[in-house]
Amino acid sequence: MGELMRRYWHPVGVSADANARPRQVRILGEDLILFRDKKGRPGLVYPHCAHRGTSLFYGKVEENGIRCCYHGWLFDAEGHCLERPCEPKDDEHRHKIRQPWYPVQELYGLIWAYMGPPEKKPVLPRYECLETLEEGEFLEVNDNSIGGGGPQIIPCNWLQHYENLVDPFHVVILHSSFSGTQFVEQMALMPKVTWETQEHSVRTVSLRDLPDGQTLLRISEAGLPTLRVIPSPRIGKYGMVESLGWVLPIDDHSFRIYVVGRVKEEGELVKMRSRLNGKLWEELTEAEHQQFPGDYEAMVSQGAIAHHSEEHLATSDIGIVKLRRLLQQQLQRVRDGLDPAGVSFDPQSEPVKFTAGNFLVTPK
Repeated sequence: MGELMRRYWHPVGVSADANARPRQVRILGEDLILFRDKKGRPGLVYPHCAHRGTSLFYGKVEENGIRCCYHGWLFDAEGHCLERPCEPKDDEHRHKIRQPWYPVQELYGLIWAYMGPPEKKPVLPRYECLETLEEGEFLEVNDNSIGGGGPQIIPCNWLQHYENLVDPFHVVILHSSFSGTQFVEQMALMPKVTWETQEHSVRTVSLRDLPDGQTLLRISEAGLPTLRVIPSPRIGKYGMVESLGWVLPIDDHSFRIYVVGRVKEEGELVKMRSRLNGKLWEELTEAEHQQFPGDYEAMVSQGAIAHHSEEHLATSDIGIVKLRRLLQQQLQRVRDGLDPAGVSFDPQSEPVKFTAGNFLVTPK
């Protein structure tokens, strides 16, 4: 799975995280240093200096790169060694030194990294729902793991959240009848559900019959590699999905979520976090966490890595089975030397389209 994940671009921070102060980040089980040189170029490098291993976390960011505190070796954003102050002035060997690095790009207010084979690097995808803005809309970015139901860093395997995306029935129980209305009353209605495997996602189609005779059509998707394409469960408006989330596997036992959404007022994304009478997860007491659990409690209590061998799946888990099979298919494609679904090598490729959203259907 690690090899598969490294065939895609992943968000490693918001744009502001890359600055003149080196920042420690952990991605796909690997510790790295994120920085931005004084010419504005972001860099993502191996933490230990290629000279004698001192951490570049203590380095100094300069015009052309980052300088190690120990002996002053200077590396640019792509790891090239530019200076070795303690060596002779006619230093001809510095060109043979390269600090391990990963290519990064900026898009939608996020820093993206590609950590796979160089010859397999795809183009950084764009998304229709973030490219099509209505009048007065702008993009807002959030790194507080909106949708995870808990803190910024969630201490369990990323798949436990990813599978939650294709499970609409837990909304009726966990977020409604068990813990009270955590979203809106419409979400408490038992839906009629079908699942469809797309080329690069598993789509969940839910129909809820409303008291006024209309039908709430809700479409959500779990996209490759880690995309949460979930329309707002608060149903503030109808139409195309408002935001996208990327579930970043930090390692086998923790993850975080970066979200970008179309908004008309600053802070709209943050409002999605409220769970119990306006309280945020971190404001709840231990007793309230136990009495009014949400996604965080349901996912993390499965264990750092869920014991799938102990599960007893039922018909309401068809989406989860389809999602696991989709991932297994991509693993096999990589094993066979092919490219996984959802990657493109064409710089002119169209933005990725999803059909997700909340829609109101009026009977004829």
